[in-house]
Amino acid sequence: MKLARAEQMQEIDRKAIHDIGIPGVVLMENAGRKTADLLIHHYGNAPAGKEVIIIAGPGNNGGDGFVIARHLQEAGGRVRVCLLVDPGKMKGDAAINLAILKKLSIPLQLILNEADAASLDFDSCFAIVDALFGTGLKREIQGHFAQVVAAINNAPCPVVAVDIPSGLDSDTGTILGTAVRADITATYGLAKPGQYLYPGRDLVGQLEVIDIGIPSRVIAEMDLQCEALTREIPYSLPPRQANSHKGSHGHLAIIAGSLGKTGAAILAGKGALRSGAGLVSLCVGHHINSIIESSLYEAMTLPLAGTSDGAPQIGDFEQIKTALTGKTAAVIGPGLGSREETAQLVRKMYQECPLPLVVDADGLNLLACEPEGLINISQVPRILTPHPGEMARLIGKSSKYVQASRFEIARNFAARHNVYLILKGAGTIIASPQGSMAINESGNAGMATGGMGDVLCGFIGGLLAQGMQVWQACCLGVFIHGLAGDVLAEKGTPGYLAAELADTIPALLNKKTDNTLS
Repeated sequence: MKLARAEQMQEIDRKAIHDIGIPGVVLMENAGRKTADLLIHHYGNAPAGKEVIIIAGPGNNGGDGFVIARHLQEAGGRVRVCLLVDPGKMKGDAAINLAILKKLSIPLQLILNEADAASLDFDSCFAIVDALFGTGLKREIQGHFAQVVAAINNAPCPVVAVDIPSGLDSDTGTILGTAVRADITATYGLAKPGQYLYPGRDLVGQLEVIDIGIPSRVIAEMDLQCEALTREIPYSLPPRQANSHKGSHGHLAIIAGSLGKTGAAILAGKGALRSGAGLVSLCVGHHINSIIESSLYEAMTLPLAGTSDGAPQIGDFEQIKTALTGKTAAVIGPGLGSREETAQLVRKMYQECPLPLVVDADGLNLLACEPEGLINISQVPRILTPHPGEMARLIGKSSKYVQASRFEIARNFAARHNVYLILKGAGTIIASPQGSMAINESGNAGMATGGMGDVLCGFIGGLLAQGMQVWQACCLGVFIHGLAGDVLAEKGTPGYLAAELADTIPALLNKKTDNTLS
């Protein structure tokens, strides 16, 4: 699902109105009418003694609210419009619809200051329509506007937000001082990044994308580079011929593990095998080789001299380089520890590995020790999969800083360093060096447990090994990984394991209907 930032949505509206010739008042009518239909579909008409209250603000969001009020009344409902700005300041299409509202004698209550806001009464309210501020808001909500937002959030009835809950930054999902908590958000034309990024995602409720009549040609011409990963994600697994064999489906090399962290290597291998990769080889220090061999029967191992704690190290580089012959992708990092000789191996592999390389966990921390070496100067893809703490180390900032600007940090880092970046967390973000962005919808808090990231990096490495394009492997890998967690969460409370999540992946990969997940 394509996503539009605020300025992109404004340009789409402008093109539809001025280039195509669709009057803005027509788009507003479509938006308001379909939102009213949506409210009635979910909640029905207000019963006797109850009313729908439309909270209208300046600009077109208020205009949308006026249209909604008219259609709800025409459907037999009782409505009241609370306008939070001077009616004389309404302009354009919103002013046209306000004039219609007055002629139909729909009750209009002015809320122009904090005293008015204090008198606002939701006792007889059946539902609230938040038509206060739209996607263009960039300043903090204050004064009587903030007071009304607080009253909406305390009201004992459903809330339907027009385009976006008022107070959310539509590009980043951050809260601008305060914000409405909606049960349903009716967003127009296209969904917005801030509706998928936290904390905004928590306030959107059920997201409904409303077609307001913008021609598809106009949207296509915008070349939108951001998308949400949903069950409609298109994908195509590498084809399997009836006479294929294990060598036909790729061979992944995984450089991982050390004493005390053998599980990370094992889980990465398991994630790779569950992707459908034909062969997986784990390059591990000989001190831990027997542990790996006795725990993951389906994988092969390459015993290395390693360090005293079993981690691969710079002295193993030539052996690993030779072993990469015939392999189709590689993963490095899970459970490697922090020894300097291992760090030297990671840095050399990062710059010289001739295969698509996924770097995770300790591999990222070791790269972060020499940030000048993070730029990928090769022509071979590098995929970095940090969680917020690892991302903070990569850029020399705090985790709090990363969490406050996840979208921009991911986009800028990927472009600057010529890498594919997967910034993990609630609403995982994927960024390509070419500027493409994706925000993941799947996953849940039960996945906040050890080993999940190891499975993910192995899974993505396995898809790459089979020949899947890098962007598609990143997006599909992240979404299926989260979806597997959702499947397990449906069976009960948190407590499912990373290994169980890996075992859930194959069934999800096989659920296909017209190249989308069913």
